[in-house]
Amino acid sequence: MLIRNLGELCITAGLVMLLFVTYELWGTGRYTRQQQDVLNKELLKSWQAPNVTTEKVKLGKGLAMIRIPRFGPKYRFVIIEGVDLADLRKGPGHYPGSALPGEVGNFVVSGHRTTYSAPFNRAGELRAGDKILIDTRQKQYVYEVTGKRIVKPSAVEVTAPVPLKPKDKPTKPMITLTTCHPKYSAAQRLIIFGELTGELPRRA
Repeated sequence: MLIRNLGELCITAGLVMLLFVTYELWGTGRYTRQQQDVLNKELLKSWQAPNVTTEKVKLGKGLAMIRIPRFGPKYRFVIIEGVDLADLRKGPGHYPGSALPGEVGNFVVSGHRTTYSAPFNRAGELRAGDKILIDTRQKQYVYEVTGKRIVKPSAVEVTAPVPLKPKDKPTKPMITLTTCHPKYSAAQRLIIFGELTGELPRRA
């Protein structure tokens, strides 16, 4: 009787764990896709409207669009302004206070690797020379990957205006992508570094 009860408890625990994992991988992804649809429509609508304001993008709202050719033609996410938990559930987030797309300094973007549509799930596949495309209202900024590093979560120097050199003054536009490492863990951070190599008119 005891063995049977223990067996039933193990089965129940296993089912609960399976449901939890299913929600983490697919349920959270559905939420993000819904948010991305709304943000994408809002962003495109704002880009099509007359440019009558230079107000800062509000926290939680769409700032730009990220595309990474290595991940395929369908890879596209609206970048949110902000990196709070609520922001990153909507998509990759821009660190407030870091450079904006195309600006001199470090344009820092953080994103989930395994849940909430996992925008940076394949970040570890990026290699030097791979392109990271950032669409804004008028331009597409072309960044190229220059390197990557695995660091501790406390290594905030990767988000400095000059990554890893917090005392230096930036002289060129750069990009830094940050995500958890390894997958399904927050023990470390995977960091992707890049530099601006070109600007193009944004395609409709």
